[in-house]
Amino acid sequence: MSWLEKLLPPKITPTNPTERRSVPEGLWIKCPSCEAVLYKTDLEKNQNVCPHCSHHHRIGARARLNAFLDAEGRYELAQEVLPVDPLKFKDSRKYPERLKEALETTGETDALIVLGGAVQGVSVVVACFEFDFMGGSMGSVVGERFVRAVEEAIAQKVPFICFTATGGARMQEGLLSLMQMAKTNASLTRLAKKGLPYISVLTDPTMGGVSAGFAFLGDVVIAEPKALIGFAGPRVIENTVRVKLPEGFQRAEFLQTKGAVDFICDRRELRNTVANCLAMLQRQSADAVVAD
Repeated sequence: MSWLEKLLPPKITPTNPTERRSVPEGLWIKCPSCEAVLYKTDLEKNQNVCPHCSHHHRIGARARLNAFLDAEGRYELAQEVLPVDPLKFKDSRKYPERLKEALETTGETDALIVLGGAVQGVSVVVACFEFDFMGGSMGSVVGERFVRAVEEAIAQKVPFICFTATGGARMQEGLLSLMQMAKTNASLTRLAKKGLPYISVLTDPTMGGVSAGFAFLGDVVIAEPKALIGFAGPRVIENTVRVKLPEGFQRAEFLQTKGAVDFICDRRELRNTVANCLAMLQRQSADAVVAD
């Protein structure tokens, strides 16, 4: 008998290593900012914001909309608009194959989701990008859904809000994707002529043609903390302008100092902040906004 067997109480038997149950994957998440190990369920209850360092983890479109909108009175718009392959595009894979993979991964039919609803009782139409659908790229469907969202806001005479999380235009649709910049901007001009507010919320990341188009056209432009916001990558810019760029020049905090972003808002405070902004933009009394 070994010394270990002598020390162990008779009712305690050692576990066979081959029979040990493994810990299920995905229960714990390591914060990339402070490296704290976080329980996934607790992180999701905190809107995917680290409770230790307030690092804003990326979040899916549905989860974001569920946290932002009031629970009652929601309805989805333009879900019948689906992508096609007019250019018969193929790189390493065919475009329809990439669309099918994105559908299976996210459960969404394209990178933009549009819902009508309310924020603390204030009626709104909200468009939100799903970054996991081909990098939140903007193609013809994204442009069409965006325009229909704006048209619904005009028809209902309510404010329009857009959450961006995108890598830019979708190369598989070529010029058709670039045309969406003009199409979406024209719809926002119609919204402005009706005197209806447009709030743009920039999340991580907001890049490419979306940032160069409607992302910065909001009456109020809000950004999440440390969100990556820009057009091209740092290496491309430095090679073009031949100038060493300051560290963090494409982060929300730097853009705020240059006036490109109105203010930065913690995700957990966004409902109250947007509701108050809408009350001011529509010249409503602050007492009309009901706090959580």
